[in-house]
Amino acid sequence: MLGIYNEILYRPLFNIMVYLQTLIPGGDLGVTIIVLTVIIRVLFMPLSLKMIKSQKLMKDLAPKIEEVKTKFKNDTAAQSAAILKLYKENNVNPLSGCLPLLIQLPILIALYQVFIKGITEESLVLLYSFISAPETVGHSFLGVFDVVKNSHTLTLIAGGLQFIQSKQSMALQSNSGPNKELAALSKQMLYFFPIMIIIIGWNLPTGLILYWITTTVFSVFEQTYIKRKATSY
Repeated sequence: MLGIYNEILYRPLFNIMVYLQTLIPGGDLGVTIIVLTVIIRVLFMPLSLKMIKSQKLMKDLAPKIEEVKTKFKNDTAAQSAAILKLYKENNVNPLSGCLPLLIQLPILIALYQVFIKGITEESLVLLYSFISAPETVGHSFLGVFDVVKNSHTLTLIAGGLQFIQSKQSMALQSNSGPNKELAALSKQMLYFFPIMIIIIGWNLPTGLILYWITTTVFSVFEQTYIKRKATSY
């Protein structure tokens, strides 16, 4: 199973990264990581938009679902039937929002592994015959950072950007209807995720931190786009 995973996901992504590095001026591996992350996120954007659309439809139905739960609070069978009827009438599949995430997850995990392992002399044996090995295996980012070593500065930036992204995500959820428990949980996550990013990333290689920073910035722009298009959903 691990061999299949490596051949289908890890090895192709590794080869793409090596190929991109040959195109980047100076072979900057940090810039290569950023470019590859953006490419993957752009390819996943239709799935992300579909997931957000499904979530919004569910949020729009939330008040009606609460009414059904109140009306049939003593009859779970009738309650379930009424909720299913609501889903059918509004063409909502409560599981459709999960499918895009399930598709993305294995690829994102493989991408994570590619970045954390980096390009080494040993890993070059994974190159396809039509991909040329780089003349030198560089680990520089802008001539300042070494992507295989940790950078506390970039880790703090990653935590700050995660706070901005989480706050933006909360704002997008603010119109989902009254739910005090969800609001309280979201507020806790607003501070929890940035702190965890800093704690976990403190000793991780800069290459992985660059991935976090890039995907977080992309998420901010993606959510801004979704917010502008929300009226069309």
